[in-house]
Amino acid sequence: MHLAAHFPGVNNTTVWADPKSRSQIEFSSFEHLARTAERGLFDFFFLAEGLRLREHKGRIHDLDVVGRPESITVLNALAAVTERLGLAATVNATFNEPYELARRFATLDHLSGGRAAWNVVTSSDAFTGENFRRGGFLDRADRYTRAAEFLETARELWDSWTPDGISRPFAHRGRHFDIAGEFTVPRSPQGHPVVIQAGDSDEGREFAASTADVIFTRQSSLEDGRAFYADVKRRLAKYGRAHGDLKIMPGVGVVLGDTAAEARERAAEIRRQQTSPQTALLTLEQIWGVDLSSYDPDGPLPDIDPVVDPALTQGRTRRRDTVAVAEKWRALSKEKGLSIRQTVIEAGGRQFFTGTPEAVATELDEFVRREAADGFILVPHLTPGGLDEFVDRVVPLLQERGAFRTEYRGTTLRSHLGLPDPVQKG
Repeated sequence: MHLAAHFPGVNNTTVWADPKSRSQIEFSSFEHLARTAERGLFDFFFLAEGLRLREHKGRIHDLDVVGRPESITVLNALAAVTERLGLAATVNATFNEPYELARRFATLDHLSGGRAAWNVVTSSDAFTGENFRRGGFLDRADRYTRAAEFLETARELWDSWTPDGISRPFAHRGRHFDIAGEFTVPRSPQGHPVVIQAGDSDEGREFAASTADVIFTRQSSLEDGRAFYADVKRRLAKYGRAHGDLKIMPGVGVVLGDTAAEARERAAEIRRQQTSPQTALLTLEQIWGVDLSSYDPDGPLPDIDPVVDPALTQGRTRRRDTVAVAEKWRALSKEKGLSIRQTVIEAGGRQFFTGTPEAVATELDEFVRREAADGFILVPHLTPGGLDEFVDRVVPLLQERGAFRTEYRGTTLRSHLGLPDPVQKG
């Protein structure tokens, strides 16, 4: 299986109240998690991106006040303190330009010896766009077409240098980009950085199948994972791609205990810490689109219908059908007798693999063997030591089962992932 480490970001995944939680902006935090991931022989280290502090009810979201540093800058620094670990940055294709971004990723690939990856994300959010010259000009329907042309253009730039160091002029004429000239960075060790795409929508699945190397996804069960895996892999053939050309890696949490009961108790406590009463109401307001501050987090869900186009929260991806989500959550609450906070915990959490190290290793292995995933992106709840226990207690068991590598066999991220080298065009 493939394993990656997600650095905890500004959201309710991270339990900031825990005494072991440290800074998410000091370099020592990034270094600790990256070194732990490399000690565990992980494929790559993954950084998210935030281009504007979210607002809720006209105020900065409490979980965003610490902000986020720029991802590629952090990864360039990590390239100097790691040797084999892949370095993946989330960078928005809506508010950047292909020439400039292709240079930055090619530079990271050179500095790291072929370990760079780009998680391509998009935005149709005018609120975020206000930070940029073209603020929010894209319709939602156009964001993937621009991203596809953006990636196509970046690859043309990377291919404009031959492997033996000859630069050739490039020219791209398209709907979104009309550029020509010469690229300044010679062909990097991987040819193209590894491309990651995050998203579960139909358009996201198609975009990943057509052009990505890894898809970062989220499923809540083995059955959901198998259905997603089969659907995305089925789409590869129409683009002339093989089954192994795209790796499916859901983001998951892991909670360990010496006994199953201890692990379940720890997981329940982490869920409670991640979803405070304030966070529970805030999450519900993002779906209902109205002020619910008068409601009791330990009471029942609202009996009012959601506002179809809420403007209460800005800077966050909106759920497409809030009415359907509300009905689903009401049914869950009624079926299990859950309060607002309990419903948010039950319905909104990231999947946890919970149990003894042996049980977790077995379950992770089963997901891969039964084609529900090619591997996992671990999202710890603590910064920066949340990966330590997994590396010390679960990785050796996966190695004993023959499910995970015992050493890096190559030097590039493509070699870790078993991906083919890109075919140079032009």
